[in-house]
Amino acid sequence: MSDIKIIALGGVRENGKNLYLAEINESIFVLDAGLKYPENEQLGVDVVIPNMDYLIENRDRVQGVFLTHGHADAIGALPYLLQDVRVPVFGSELTIELAKLVVKNNSQVKKFNNFHVVDAQTEIEFKDAVVSFFSTTHSIPESLGIVLRTDQGNIVYTGDFKFDQAASPGYQTDYARLAEIGQEGVLALLADSANADSKVQVASEAEVGEEMDDVISDAQGRIIVAAVASNLSRIQQVFDAAAEYGRRVVLTGFDVENIVRTAIRLKKLSIADEKLIVKPKDMNKYEDHELIILEAGRMGEPIEGLRKMSIGRHRYVEIKDGDLVYIVTTPSVAKEAVVARVENMIYKAGGSVKLITQNLRVSGHANGRELQLLMNILRPKYLFPIQGEYRELQAHADLAEEIGMLPENIYIMKQGDIMLLGDQGFMHEGGVPASDVMIDGNAIGDVGNIVLRDRKILSEDGIFIVVITVNKKKKTIVSKAKVHTRGFVYVRKSRDILRESADLVNKTVADYLATEGFDWGELKGSVRDELGKFLFDQTKRRPAILPVIMEVR
Repeated sequence: MSDIKIIALGGVRENGKNLYLAEINESIFVLDAGLKYPENEQLGVDVVIPNMDYLIENRDRVQGVFLTHGHADAIGALPYLLQDVRVPVFGSELTIELAKLVVKNNSQVKKFNNFHVVDAQTEIEFKDAVVSFFSTTHSIPESLGIVLRTDQGNIVYTGDFKFDQAASPGYQTDYARLAEIGQEGVLALLADSANADSKVQVASEAEVGEEMDDVISDAQGRIIVAAVASNLSRIQQVFDAAAEYGRRVVLTGFDVENIVRTAIRLKKLSIADEKLIVKPKDMNKYEDHELIILEAGRMGEPIEGLRKMSIGRHRYVEIKDGDLVYIVTTPSVAKEAVVARVENMIYKAGGSVKLITQNLRVSGHANGRELQLLMNILRPKYLFPIQGEYRELQAHADLAEEIGMLPENIYIMKQGDIMLLGDQGFMHEGGVPASDVMIDGNAIGDVGNIVLRDRKILSEDGIFIVVITVNKKKKTIVSKAKVHTRGFVYVRKSRDILRESADLVNKTVADYLATEGFDWGELKGSVRDELGKFLFDQTKRRPAILPVIMEVR
């Protein structure tokens, strides 16, 4: 009997940052290594990755990293993991090529080359488990689910998936293989919950293609398409429509050139003619009705690109009269206000906006009924809803109960929870470190809650700097207080407050110097406290106060 543990280092009670561990005896199998993009309050943060301390401590036990697909929420944290845990990486041909692009961009691991291409027919035998794969449908070709065969049954991880009966080759789910896995017996199912709270039928890619075809055929001027760079099915549809209506495609945005060129090289994207893609600098050679501008980037970036276009800050494109902006991404709930604001700016600039979500429900994730179908095929003994916010995980759990699963066999994990298989099912057995690790620039983990709190204060109430010089031996003030502010008040209109603040600091320092002892920290603390109270009374704001007290020797 194998000792089996399931641990989620990310991907539960949040969107993105997928990283799950299946521990079988002494072997650790890493399922995906993704990142997420920062929330609005994470000021200045570039990306957020899982805490990998547990993996680093147990690096000798890690057998490999198994990737389901090539989106950032599955491969984005790979370079940070490989810095400390040099283990083989497995994935489909396209997933591996995209993973290589991500790894090459990181100077510390750019020479790493222990990649292995697998497909739905591959079986890899390890000491404690046999790892195999099955084809799934997502918005990127060659996405795979992962099966870990143990002596207690299969552990199945779906990755991001949906069911689409009209999916094109490269995107099709292997239903026969799913049934086969179910027949073998599924111990635990880790299944995508990102769309579990909806029972609305998701549009098939064929329907999406028809919709895009209609919009592009009707447009008279330039078409600016906003998409996610790694959503290759959407990019394929843009290329198909461009070829049909005699337009050229201009690639703008972060990452898109690399991803598209890689996909074309691997024949995962097909284009009618090499001349279909035009460099941004050659746009002027074509009439407006001959162009589609594909503004593609990471999650949320295409919308930011549109904002820059509407105010004339984009490096290549400025929105003008007659432009149609076609948004073919599904914005998350958190981004809806941003999209509405950008939409308004586009109209101001003379363009018009159409969203693909106006007529269709578009998602790369299974809805509630599709999840029930998956559970009915696999018949898992235990269910772990993953990949989604808490409400989505709970909706997934409710769906499982609807088809007869017992509530005690369904586990909604927190990040870092260790779930150990016992006689009575999986039991919670403590936890491992699993906090968010924020990356700003090229530094890892030096931006924590304290730094974010300071950034928030600075962004909301500004900074108040006071400089004063004292003679510690004589206990006198040598140079009186001078104040400087940024982002707090308009200096010209607030001279009285600034003068009174300086007087208060002079008095506070003089009173402190009159006492017996002397401690720099205590003195600065007194200045900060007195000044903070005064400024709040006067302005009802709490700026970051930085006392600079210098000593004359």
